[in-house]
Amino acid sequence: MKTAAQSKKTSLKRFLRKRAIYYILPNVCFNFIIAYASFQELGYTHFFAGPQSLARLTLPMAIFLPVILTMDIINRVIVASKQELIEVAIDHKLNKNKFITKLCLLHGITTGLLVLTILLLAQQSLSANHKLDPTLMALLDAVLAGLLSILFTYLPIYRLKKHLHLHTKDAN
Repeated sequence: MKTAAQSKKTSLKRFLRKRAIYYILPNVCFNFIIAYASFQELGYTHFFAGPQSLARLTLPMAIFLPVILTMDIINRVIVASKQELIEVAIDHKLNKNKFITKLCLLHGITTGLLVLTILLLAQQSLSANHKLDPTLMALLDAVLAGLLSILFTYLPIYRLKKHLHLHTKDAN
């Protein structure tokens, strides 16, 4: 028979799904609006050239969004676990700050380099003075923000899972 405290615990999967929704909606909306407003000013954009280049908006997002999301989701899981709001607990031997820092740096640098590589390859495949459609580039930026929001909600927890276990009953 479940007690009242046990029935209030949510599964990790449900907790992450809820957080993913909280992350994806504002990231997609804000990144689209910011990119659209920036690119519409000129009427076009380039990959790297000019004051409103695609790289100027996309690279910082590709580096900092994974860092912020990784840090936030792991901290939220740790807090929820300590408060026993979710059905898993964190191994007490885990050095949480070191784990979070290492994962944040790994995710930020890897994603930044991957996006930079994609931008460089795209620029090489088009002519040097090719003007990019501002609306399409704003949509691309928003889609990237959405993909990063989903990926970096689940990927850090995938890495954290080896340090998770089910809450055990206290023997009173």
